[in-house]
Amino acid sequence: MLTVLECINKSADYLANKGIESARTNAELLLAHLLECKRLDLYLKYDKPLNEREINIYREYLKRRAMFEPVQYIIGSVEFYGLKLKVSPAVLIPRPETELLVESVINSVNKDAKPNILDIGSGSGNIGIALALNLPNSVITGIDISEKAIKIADENSNQYKLSGRINFLKKDIFEDNPLDNSRFNIVVSNPPYVSNEDYENVQPEIKNYEPGMAVTDQSDGLLYFKRIAEISDKILDKNGKIFFEIGIHQFEDVKSILQENEFGNISVVKDYQNIERIIHGEKI
Repeated sequence: MLTVLECINKSADYLANKGIESARTNAELLLAHLLECKRLDLYLKYDKPLNEREINIYREYLKRRAMFEPVQYIIGSVEFYGLKLKVSPAVLIPRPETELLVESVINSVNKDAKPNILDIGSGSGNIGIALALNLPNSVITGIDISEKAIKIADENSNQYKLSGRINFLKKDIFEDNPLDNSRFNIVVSNPPYVSNEDYENVQPEIKNYEPGMAVTDQSDGLLYFKRIAEISDKILDKNGKIFFEIGIHQFEDVKSILQENEFGNISVVKDYQNIERIIHGEKI
């Protein structure tokens, strides 16, 4: 029987030969999921032998990862802002950069405020749930065009017992009156911002597995920023705040879109690679 250490070494080599980045980390994450332990706990189990059933399941995981299926979809969950959330190919996998979006919103809210927050393109519910748990006086509405995404967001929300404080709805922001005249203090969104041209060159994990409508706007990458800013008069209170996650080299374009739609006090937050990633503005 193969031991934990032998499995990690062999599978790391296998994944590396298939062109998978961070192969050893991937091998460890998949094995930790199989053995129902934390990744670091594998170091305490190096000599533990795997039984035949475990080896067969692990091999299937490795085959899937070798085909560039994301680890998060294989194990069915992701860590985001200290939370464990369910994910599937119906939703975009939350990224570390999006934690900066959550953090920016939290830092903008006064301690005693009771913000009414709209999350546009809520996906797995990661942004709304993180905000609800860290802003206990807030009320969150998340909207998405995908019924499957709404279902997963509801499951994630129920896991953290947020009934009554967060609501996920199937809505299309390109409709005439998508929010039925509801208004919010804060609008937050990580919209599809990859242009149709750039989408052709994204990693196979993204292009072949993640929902395309959550990644690209099938246009110039600015379609959703323009639409959200355009309808901001209908959904955002005066002096309300807007927060977007943006792609590389999009800051100046999105800043112009916000300025054209009467937003001021525009600021930016850079990510861990010094890329302009979060843009914030206030409705004048």
